[in-house]
Amino acid sequence: MKSNILKKFGENVKKLRKAKGWSQEELSKKSGLHRTYIGSIERGERNVSLINVQRISEALKVFIRDILE
Repeated sequence: MKSNILKKFGENVKKLRKAKGWSQEELSKKSGLHRTYIGSIERGERNVSLINVQRISEALKVFIRDILE
């Protein structure tokens, strides 16, 4: 069973990425994370480390709290 927080985090990453008009590939390049990793985050399949949360928030130019809400 997937954790709700992982699913919500992934949904927020996807929503913020799409709001910028970016593909997973673009977020991948800007964050330094692999595209398939971004996809698994967005599907709620990954328990993301704090360092990678920071990378994603910096790439999206949002506060970490914006992704966690």
